[in-house]
Amino acid sequence: MTTPVLQSRLPAVGTTVFTLMSALATESGAVNLGQGFPDFACDPRLLDAVDAAMRAGHNQYAPMTGLAPLREAIAAKAAALYGHAYDANSEITVTAGATQGIITAILCAVHPGDDVIVIEPCYDSYQPAIVLAGGVPVPVAMRVDAAGYSVPWDAVARAVTPNTRMIVVNTPHNPTGTILRQADLDALADIVAGTDILILSDEVYEHMVYDGQPHASVSRHPVLAERAFVVSSFGKTYHVTGWKVGYVAAPASLMAEFRKVHQYNVFSVNTPMQAGLADFMRDPAPWRDLPAFYQRKRDLFRAGLAGTRFTLLPADGTYFQCVRYDGISDLSESEFAQWLTREVKVAAIPVSAFYSRPTESGIVRFCFAKKDETLALALERLAKV
Repeated sequence: MTTPVLQSRLPAVGTTVFTLMSALATESGAVNLGQGFPDFACDPRLLDAVDAAMRAGHNQYAPMTGLAPLREAIAAKAAALYGHAYDANSEITVTAGATQGIITAILCAVHPGDDVIVIEPCYDSYQPAIVLAGGVPVPVAMRVDAAGYSVPWDAVARAVTPNTRMIVVNTPHNPTGTILRQADLDALADIVAGTDILILSDEVYEHMVYDGQPHASVSRHPVLAERAFVVSSFGKTYHVTGWKVGYVAAPASLMAEFRKVHQYNVFSVNTPMQAGLADFMRDPAPWRDLPAFYQRKRDLFRAGLAGTRFTLLPADGTYFQCVRYDGISDLSESEFAQWLTREVKVAAIPVSAFYSRPTESGIVRFCFAKKDETLALALERLAKV
């Protein structure tokens, strides 16, 4: 007997760069500043809240849409921060992490042959999700110069056709660490005005915006909010990426379609985690203090890199720092990241991995969501390059 040949739904997809670089970091004994996760613990009060929820019997299926107290807490936070009143019952769904929310939004909205504009470099789940839905990814490259990365809205506008179903945006932006501002939201609104184009806004780093800048959530903009799926992540906000709990907010008519897909690809999300998060969210301090918490780490890391041969790009949001290495090497980004991991013992991610087509900019990405001692060790090694 032989196993039947399976025609791949994702023939261009292999093992992710994050898996490869993390494995290489472990093999090389390198400080892993590649994959984006903290190496420090979450607030013990959050663990206590989840433990209490388990012991109180919250261990069976949650409602498909998510526990009501958690959805209500999410709605209250969005109203307080962004001035948008989402209905907790009909416009918010708790998801098994932000990535599940992203693919569910795409699967419910994108039909075979629809175009979806994706701004690159971008998080690596967007385009496979579009392909699985039968859609056609339409990449538009960000501009990058001495001032860093920016979205070329003129190029986005040119990419729009009558076949465009959705535009995917991400702020704060992974991997570049840039943020959208009000002018960007206005430009996007001008592009979609008078069309049926939907917006998928990945805002998982919403509480990591620095230097006193506000987070330009799509929820703030009336023209955009009425057509947008807005995605966020408790894992990013509360240092628990392994819990895989997030949420999506959208107008009721869009959320009704979202839930049709959600109920069959996940149905419901970890119950005690939801109950614990709802209890923990009664204190706004953890997310209100997060910008200052990460800005201190960003500033520490940037100060250390300032004395090296790397060239810093702006890092206005997320917990990522991009750097140019043209003063060090002319290797490709992938080759340089591997060399850095093996020889210098610090792992980074090549930004070229976030493009659908080969694109070399001489830039790699570090993650500074690490203990101070982890960053200090990495900086000590990078100073020798």
